[in-house]
Amino acid sequence: MGTVWHDRSRTYPRCLAGRRACPPEDCGGIWGYGYLLEILADPAHEEHKERLEWLGLDSADEFDPAAFDLAEVNSALSGSATVLVKG
Repeated sequence: MGTVWHDRSRTYPRCLAGRRACPPEDCGGIWGYGYLLEILADPAHEEHKERLEWLGLDSADEFDPAAFDLAEVNSALSGSATVLVKG
C-alpha cells in the first residue's frame, strides 16, 4: 500500500454529492417509500391524512422527495466526524 495523505482541515464522514430526499425513518424500505409517495400524491387516498400526521406535516406540499441539501447532510454527519491524521 502506498503513502496515504490526510488533509487535517477536513473531517470525515463527509458527503460529496447526492440527489433526492432520504426516505423517512420506518417508512418500510424502498417499497414502503414508493407507497408513501403514492399516498402523499393522492389527497383522496384513505391513508393520506394519517401519513401527513405521521410525518408531522400540514400538507403534502411540505415534503419534497426531490430535495437534497448537501450542507444539511454534512451538518448532520458532523456529529460523528473525526479528523484523520497519518499514523
